[in-house]
Amino acid sequence: MYFISHRGNTLGPDISKENSVDYINDAIKKGYDVEIDVWFQKENFYLGHDKPTYLVDDKYLLNKKLWCHSKNLDSLINLKKIGAHYFWHENDEYTLTSKGYIWTYPGKNLSNESICVLPEWHKEIKLDYKFKGICSDYIERYKNEYNKTNRI
Repeated sequence: MYFISHRGNTLGPDISKENSVDYINDAIKKGYDVEIDVWFQKENFYLGHDKPTYLVDDKYLLNKKLWCHSKNLDSLINLKKIGAHYFWHENDEYTLTSKGYIWTYPGKNLSNESICVLPEWHKEIKLDYKFKGICSDYIERYKNEYNKTNRI
């Protein structure tokens, strides 16, 4: 089971820190994978949700714990060139990541190959954890719930 922090958040959204390198690194140190928003502009990669904000080098983006959400066409092309784990989506119900995972829009049906994205947006969904991973702003809560329900 992949537990993926959404933009570095582990205990809830903090838009002042999201996508910053220190925030992402803290989530990784806590044992989580992290979904990050990636831009490519003027021959450089940047992190940031609504615009390119934090300059990063391509080596940083190759960290196996990162799931790179491409935010513009140039980032999509260049993430592919460097061999990062990446995907593109907006409101698509499903999209494939470059490693073949099904990134599933919040509230849509899940398969055993799905990444369940932002389940907190749809409280009526009962999580059975029969999917590959979960991406959330509250990932610590979901990891704790998973560990409680899957004790031997």
